[in-house]
Amino acid sequence: MFEIGQRVAVSVPGSTGNVGPGYDSLGLALGHYDDLAVTVTGGGLEFELHGEGSASVPRSAEHLVVRAMRAAFRAAGVEELPGLRLEATNRIPHGRGMGSSASAVVAGVLAANALLPAERALDDRRLLQVAAAMEGHPDNVAPSLFGGLVISWTDADGYRSAPVTVHEDVVPVVAIPDFEVPTRLARTLLPATVPHHDAAVNAGRTALLVEALTRRPELLLPATEDRLHQPYRASAMPPSARLMAALRARGLPAMISGAGPTVLVLAADRDQAQETEQALAELVAPGADSVSWRVLRLRVDGQGAKLERHPQQIQG
Repeated sequence: MFEIGQRVAVSVPGSTGNVGPGYDSLGLALGHYDDLAVTVTGGGLEFELHGEGSASVPRSAEHLVVRAMRAAFRAAGVEELPGLRLEATNRIPHGRGMGSSASAVVAGVLAANALLPAERALDDRRLLQVAAAMEGHPDNVAPSLFGGLVISWTDADGYRSAPVTVHEDVVPVVAIPDFEVPTRLARTLLPATVPHHDAAVNAGRTALLVEALTRRPELLLPATEDRLHQPYRASAMPPSARLMAALRARGLPAMISGAGPTVLVLAADRDQAQETEQALAELVAPGADSVSWRVLRLRVDGQGAKLERHPQQIQG
């Protein structure tokens, strides 16, 4: 079924889940990429890993990309895992709320699907099911797959997603700290119930956020207010919570990216992006909070993961 020398390459954007008030329902694709190339070999697993997390991830069948590939093969009715050589360059930081695990899952699922015979290949909906099942929710894998802003939900038929085109003026700016917050820890801080008023506020802000991101970016400051998860998670990332509050006090639409601790500002246009960078230069000056921050101006990725198939590279 698999031909030695088959090779595919995937470039997968990072993502931010929640996007402020849209807890576990909204995700946005960020123009910051992990690249993966997979070649079918005569047997075993080979790894050439570079960039973020490359020194700590397992070089075995437990590698997240390999696990995702196996899940996609099984969804297509294929139990065989061929010999594989993985070459990865990771730029999305791990444990920072920018979708690193989701990008790895999407890369593995898409690479596996591209290696399958055409008659066994999964369609977009089944690819989403496999990827979201591995992550446990669709709000990061969906934008990495499809690009743009993605509204996700679950019904009797499984995970569902609706991609939405983001206004061309919106500019994401991220401040990435030098510490991690595991998503599992961030979830344990959430209460079992929240006040009805807070839930109502978030419902309104989430609806407003879709309008702000698609047609009226000037509404992004009120649209990104959240009461469901960020206040409860602040104790796990005090420097991020303080930075977010300081940016919002200056009128900048800041939020915690995903489960944190990265702080994301969705600037309404290039001028506000520049204002954000100037504010961050003051607020995260060296030595502030004893935390080092990396500031990046990104873009919204409107296409999602990109796949390339290559002719055979090796023989035997």
